Amino acid sequence: MMTAQLVLRRRDVFEDGSFTEMTVWRVPKPVPPSEHWFKYSLVYIVEGKRVLGYDNERGKGDHRHIGDIEMPLHFETMANLVDQFVAEVQQMRGDRK
Repeated sequence: MMTAQLVLRRRDVFEDGSFTEMTVWRVPKPVPPSEHWFKYSLVYIVEGKRVLGYDNERGKGDHRHIGDIEMPLHFETMANLVDQFVAEVQQMRGDRK
């Protein structure tokens, strides 16, 4: 049986001390109710608090957090999800790159 394999682990710290942390695992079977083969946590932390988070946990599936609000998240591909997260962080930071 395949074990979980680390696909991505990255932490980027910004000049103001805020940071993003992205961890992605390829798992042996989907984490229900997600139908893809990834377990992930993508977070943006400002002053010690999560202001943005994307993750999938058993029973909840793919979802995102903006502050204390949680909402469903559409998963297409892992690359697309990471790109979407990075773009949203840049927008929150005012980085229009």
